[in-house]
Amino acid sequence: MASDTKLYVIPEGLLHGEAARTALARGLALALTGNRLAFTCGWLVHRCGETGEISRRLLPAVELREKAEDTPPLATFLARLATPRPAFAGLSLDRPRIMGILNVTPDSFSDGGLHAEAQKAVEHGLRMAEAGAEVIDVGGESTRPGAAEVSNQEELDRVIPVVEALAKEGLTVSIDTRKAAVMRAAVKAGARIVNDVSALSFDPEARATVAELGVPVILMHMRGEPDTMMGLADYEDVLLDVHDELEEAVTRACEAGIARENVMVDPGIGFAKRTAHNLTLTRHLALLHGLGLPLLYAASRKRFIGEITDVERADARLAGSLAVVQAALRSGAHMVRVHDVPETAQMVRLLQALW
Repeated sequence: MASDTKLYVIPEGLLHGEAARTALARGLALALTGNRLAFTCGWLVHRCGETGEISRRLLPAVELREKAEDTPPLATFLARLATPRPAFAGLSLDRPRIMGILNVTPDSFSDGGLHAEAQKAVEHGLRMAEAGAEVIDVGGESTRPGAAEVSNQEELDRVIPVVEALAKEGLTVSIDTRKAAVMRAAVKAGARIVNDVSALSFDPEARATVAELGVPVILMHMRGEPDTMMGLADYEDVLLDVHDELEEAVTRACEAGIARENVMVDPGIGFAKRTAHNLTLTRHLALLHGLGLPLLYAASRKRFIGEITDVERADARLAGSLAVVQAALRSGAHMVRVHDVPETAQMVRLLQALW
């Protein structure tokens, strides 16, 4: 393999529960983030850095394991796929976790204006927690396509009272923001996670701030900003490009002093992605386990679901949202970010029982 060629494995033939454990014990499969998931075959992908040429071969797990014995990059990738993920923000990742979306905004694409008043937002956050959300993600700035930036002060005024009230109730709160000042104030108010759609690239102070605060962070893939991102949705290979760009974001975060065990990644469904891109990322989500980090999937009510199902209203896309969340969980997503918490929690419980 040439020195400028990068190697990936896209897991296929996924198994869950007892089937996964049995196949692993018999040497017929390879582990995926621990022993509750496994895969029986995978696409071995090579991409030449100089020419961009991509080659793919579907190989059984046994052959992948044999090849890894004398191919160090393959051994490293398989090890990252296999390693169990540590707890994130105090939450064990031995089962799927639900993050409830709480937009304290007038213009978010689905629920803008519904929870713009602090008291209504707090009440909704408490209802989501009661219904099964283990993280409440509070955001004060819409990042829908074309959304305009809001000032630091306006964002602070929207989110801080809500974060403070929910944290006082003992809930695990994440702050959905791109701004270092908001991150700092929200953590002071009780937020335990920073969730940044720009992967800490929007604000020059963001990486240093998260490193100083020492809190877990979610790095999402996006190109450009909300008002420019859809013009940047051109990829050589969306799956490999998102993997590599997330890998770069993680490297920058760690170089800034953020502990790797404090990082979760998110492929950014809908952000600088067209419908075909979103489907490819959802279908082959398991590739991103090759980063060796916990994985968040966030596609609730998004536009591509409406495009496929001909459902125009975002808040009427429950069935489609549950379908893609189920697909993500089958691929081993550790956390899902959703609007419809009771229905998602019910589905997760059933999937766990079936698996």
